[in-house]
Parts: sequence; structure tokens; C-alpha cells
Amino acid sequence: MRGGRALTTLKARVYKVLEAGHSHDWQSRTFEFSMAALIIVNVIAFTVETVPAIHNRHAVFFAVFDYVSILIFTLEYAARLWVCTEHPPFQGLEPWRARLKFARSPFMIVDLLAIAPFYLSFMMVVDLRVLRIFRLLRFFKLARYSPAFNTMLRVLTRERSALMGVAIVMLGLIIISASLLYLVEGHLPGSKYSTVPEAMWWAVATLTTVGYGDVTPVTSLGKLLAGVVMITGLGFFALPIGIIAGGFMEEFRRKEFVVTWGMAARASVFRILNPQEIADVLTALKARTAPPGSVIAVDGEKPGALFMIGSGDVEIRDADRPELDPVNLGEGEFWGARSLLTGEQAETARAVSTCDLIVLDQEDFKMLSRTRPQLYQRLLSCLADATDPFAALAAEKKESDA
Repeated sequence: MRGGRALTTLKARVYKVLEAGHSHDWQSRTFEFSMAALIIVNVIAFTVETVPAIHNRHAVFFAVFDYVSILIFTLEYAARLWVCTEHPPFQGLEPWRARLKFARSPFMIVDLLAIAPFYLSFMMVVDLRVLRIFRLLRFFKLARYSPAFNTMLRVLTRERSALMGVAIVMLGLIIISASLLYLVEGHLPGSKYSTVPEAMWWAVATLTTVGYGDVTPVTSLGKLLAGVVMITGLGFFALPIGIIAGGFMEEFRRKEFVVTWGMAARASVFRILNPQEIADVLTALKARTAPPGSVIAVDGEKPGALFMIGSGDVEIRDADRPELDPVNLGEGEFWGARSLLTGEQAETARAVSTCDLIVLDQEDFKMLSRTRPQLYQRLLSCLADATDPFAALAAEKKESDA
């Protein structure tokens, strides 16, 4: 019995270190920093190892380092599969089914691809150069540990519609520019623009203002067209830069720390959401850090917001029912469901300890109704089923008064 209890406690602790994303837990921070450093060193080792003189001189060191890295990444992958049953969305499933679902998540697929080539080399003959190239997949593991990498992925995901529109416009510009040059100089003897596909290489080099000079217009009209294409390229190629820069500014405004999937999954209000829905709702969440003793309030003019506790403890009071004692809330609990739905002021809250808070305000909640209506309806169900944190105290007060 004691062994089973100890194993359960160990599993819960490993889960918090691997998946919970506590920014104030030194073990979580140490693990994330160590894994990020190991991934970066792996990428550097891959680069340096391609230099024959260095590889030949330190071949044993590179081999040992690769084996140690594979062992660490394998243990990490196995540990994540072991503790994934602690995720609230998977707690109602059989362990094997939960682990199978979790193994299909994007981060776990990247983790598997980072180690799979090493083990496949024992079962089949694989070119060592191919294995080395696959080691670069370890770089993408940084998305799990690096806040900057994570932020970049979120920005690209959120701005994907605008970036796709720019890509379509750029493709149209390339085709139009190539077609015009084909009409202007395609009929000349020995022309390098005798077809539109041939002229597209010139259009790409000119629109990007790279200007390799391997193919250039020879007529005055062609040179005039090239000048117009260059100026047009300067304007249109600045669009994606502006979109991404704006996305980064918005992301940094919203996030004081990185809200991970594990943090959102632990919020009890999201228990009925499936893993993909939790991943989708991450785009609408904001992050707040509250120091001990501080009053937690909604930013901006609109008071409505749902607060979820990623870590720490919070004391809340009901301003409408001052006769009720304050309620202490901890990790995974929430308040403000009624506030989010009605726009009323949320309960008065004070941070008992340093808290990582996840916030869903009315503006982002309404945005979900437009961009993800099905998810919005699911969230409405979650909020409708949400329990008033003062319900038990109110019932006791009513009984005592009676």
C-alpha cells in the first residue's frame, strides 16, 4: 500500500515538473533550462561534427554525447507518456487509451521523431548522413521549453490567415511579373524568357530585390518593367514582416509567462473540453503574475473576466454577500464565471502567495464566438456548469439563519 502511494506521489510530482509549467517551481525551471541547453548543444554538435578535421579528432566524444542525449530524450519521452494520465482531459480514460491519444499530440510526435532514427538504425541500414540530418529535428523540441520559440509559433498560428493572404498576393505578383516580361522580351532571339516558367525565376529574384543578375532584361521597356517590379516588391515583401512584428507585440502584451497546454488542462472549468479544444482556447488566454498581497482585478474598462489559477493561492470575497467568509482557492481552481457571462465585476480577489493566473476576458471570449463558434458553445456549457465558489457557504448561512 505504501509503495503504491509513494508511486502515485512520485507520478504527480514528475507530472508537475514535466507538464505543469510552474514558473515559480525551481525544479520545473531547472528541468526546462537543462533540456533547452541540451537541445541547443545538440544542434551545435551536429554543425561542428560536419567538419572532417574536428570529427576525426573527437569522434569518440561526439558518439558518446549522442548516446547520452538519446538516452535523456528517451527517458523524457517515456516519462511524459507515463504521467500523461494526470492530465484532467485523460483522467476518465483507460491508461493505454490516454497514452495513445497523448502520443499523437504534435509535441509528442516531434519528440518521437527526434529519437526514432537512432533506434531504426539498429533494424535497417541507414546512411549516417541521413541520421545526422534527422538529429536537427531535436531543434524543434525547443518549442516545448523556449518561451520565445513558443511565442513565435503562437504568432504564426494566430496570423496564419493574414500571412496566407500575403502569400497568395505574392504568388500573383510573381506570375504577373513573369508574364509581362515574357510578353515584352519572350519573342527576342535567344531570349531567356521564352516561357512564363522561365521568366518566373527572374520575377522571384527581382521582387525580393535580391537581383542575382544571371538573367536581366535587355530592352528599355523590359528594364522599365524591372524597375516597377523592384519597387512593388519592396512594398509587398514588407507586409509579412509588419504582420509578424505586430503579432509579436500583441503576444508580449498578453503574456507575462507562457501558458502551456498542461496549465490550461488543469483548470477545472475546462474539464469537459477535449485536448484539441484546450489547445484552441489557448489562443484566447492571457497570463498574469500576481505578487503576494496584491489585489487581482481586471485590466481595462470592461470588468468581465474568468480567472484560473495556474499556481499559487488566492483569497476571494463576494462583494454582493459581504456576510460570507472569504474562500481560499488553489491550483486549478477558478473564479469569475458569472462575471465573464454577464460583464459584472468579478469577486474581490487577493493573492495569498505569488500566483500565475490565466485570464479569459470578455473581449477574447466574444472573439471566440466569431472565430470558433463551436468552441464558444462548448465554453458556454463549461461556464453554465461552473460551481459558485460561495455556494456551500451560502447554503450553510441559510441553514443557520433558518
